Amino acid sequence: MVSQIQEKQAPWQRQLRDVVTNVDELLSHLNLTQEDCLIKQPFPLRVPWRFVSRMKPGDPNDPLLLQVLPTAKEWLKVPGFSQDPLAEAQSNPVPGLLHKYQGRVLLTVAGACAIHCRYCFRRHFSYQDNNPGRAGWQPCLDYIKTDSSIHEVIFSGGDPLLATDEYLAYLVDKIAEISHVTTLRIHTRLPIVIPERINKKLIKSIIRPKLKCVVVIHCNHPNELDFSVKKSLDQLAAANITLLNQSVLLKGINDSSSILKALSEKLFHYGALPYYLHLMDKVQGSAHFDVDETTAKTIWQELVAQLSGYLVPKLVKEQADALSKIPLL
Repeated sequence: MVSQIQEKQAPWQRQLRDVVTNVDELLSHLNLTQEDCLIKQPFPLRVPWRFVSRMKPGDPNDPLLLQVLPTAKEWLKVPGFSQDPLAEAQSNPVPGLLHKYQGRVLLTVAGACAIHCRYCFRRHFSYQDNNPGRAGWQPCLDYIKTDSSIHEVIFSGGDPLLATDEYLAYLVDKIAEISHVTTLRIHTRLPIVIPERINKKLIKSIIRPKLKCVVVIHCNHPNELDFSVKKSLDQLAAANITLLNQSVLLKGINDSSSILKALSEKLFHYGALPYYLHLMDKVQGSAHFDVDETTAKTIWQELVAQLSGYLVPKLVKEQADALSKIPLL
């Protein structure tokens, strides 16, 4: 029986609670067995049923399944891969804030995600030390106030939209009070994995007249996009929020120009512009997803030949201590 508390929860909150965390349950649902799956792992399985519903039963190579299924390959220790590939610990002047690039800072608003992507570059990140909570944001706000070169604040995590509407509204209000901040950017996977998270109350909590709001969704394959996602993006666009997408180039998932072409075209149809195509950050446990630079450049050049310029994402990589993301072409 559903409790009274559960009945009062919004649909997205119920979906967030009722996620798949058991490998056997996921594979059984998809009519699959996989000897190589990793039942116990330091970075546990977590995937909403909404995302599972887009996977193809009986297909062990489904591109959505491969993004979330733990395997024994994650235990391989590969040279060049580390727990902190971007050296973020060196750009963490106060808890909850990362300052790597000129003019913008990143706040780790939430320390969790609705989905655990196996290639996540923050899978080893110390969220315990970087999720200050409502009472602990003042040092971050003071840091931003004292640096007039900062014009953009980025909400990240984890997934910042896991925070409550009230919590987000409080933080956005504080940021809007800082005169030199003009842009709020939110990086999130929730419009993809739990589209119901996007609603009028959320939108009201993140938009302010003073701040240009940009939402960057994280979508890697066209199969991730369905009508429920389009509905969520339509609501954001109707609020005059700029919609961008960034993808990670992943071996066996989207490492072909035909898949990326379909993704760009579908994103545009859904109202989001392709923004970045990232080489994967070399985090320990993800080497089996890695696409080398030469292959990546070939794929991107094929994409350029097939798409209008505004549909071609920038091919980039991120490098510790670099002053910006590094364009590869």
